[in-house]
Amino acid sequence: MSVTRPLILLTNDDGIHSSGLLAVAEAVCDLGELLIAAPATQQTGMGRGSPPVIDGTVDEVALTVRGHTVIGYGISGSPAQAVLYGVLAIAERQPALVISGINYGENVGTCVTISGTVGAALQAAELGIPGLAISLETDRSYHYESRGEHRVEWGAATHATRRFAEVMLGHPMPFDVDVLKIDVPDDATPQTPWRLTRQSRQAYYEIYRTDAQPAAGMQVGLDYRINVDWETLEPDSDIYALARDRVIAVTPLSQDLTSRADLGELERMLRGDEKRKT
Repeated sequence: MSVTRPLILLTNDDGIHSSGLLAVAEAVCDLGELLIAAPATQQTGMGRGSPPVIDGTVDEVALTVRGHTVIGYGISGSPAQAVLYGVLAIAERQPALVISGINYGENVGTCVTISGTVGAALQAAELGIPGLAISLETDRSYHYESRGEHRVEWGAATHATRRFAEVMLGHPMPFDVDVLKIDVPDDATPQTPWRLTRQSRQAYYEIYRTDAQPAAGMQVGLDYRINVDWETLEPDSDIYALARDRVIAVTPLSQDLTSRADLGELERMLRGDEKRKT
């Protein structure tokens, strides 16, 4: 009796030519059948964006994985749209897992909603497919890398990717765990331990204005930098694990963005004026 190998969809917001994408392909190619579909161009910071204008172009791209030529698909769209096209237009069966990454740059704290790496994994989850989003801490000069111009050591990140991919292929995730977000320190090795964390409520990247007070009609420059408030940083958070303790942060994410406030108390507050009027 023939056994069908699980289909694993690989994507990366840094684009179809990202060396992080190829590193993942080499790490998991023996775990199942690979389908590689990623944006044709660099799409960092797209979140789960789905721009309304997309031409639907899907280009075949020859990639080299462990010395073999593998056909990938470059999608003229966002990371989330690459997942949509991969699942709905290219795949002949439902993938068992979507792996998004390895991303150039860590995705921790409240900034995860900006991340195209996380956005692609969340798009997979909406389609009923477990998503694994993996990012490697890098200098910010690497964040818009797309073709591997900078040398990056992927060993620890690929080791973590394979480990958690095996678990996710072998076990259904518990209810409300739609995505596993993995963030790997840049000095990690395959022996670096991992820790289950919460997403920090802090913004890891601070957006700031680069120019003095602009005059009317001037262009205003904005940039970003790491800015952590160590005094209030939660010890159980992804930022703390990655940036302070230098361990691999493993964060379960849910598509349910509902506040954890007491909804009864909130409703009583919101309805207060209505009751007084009656």
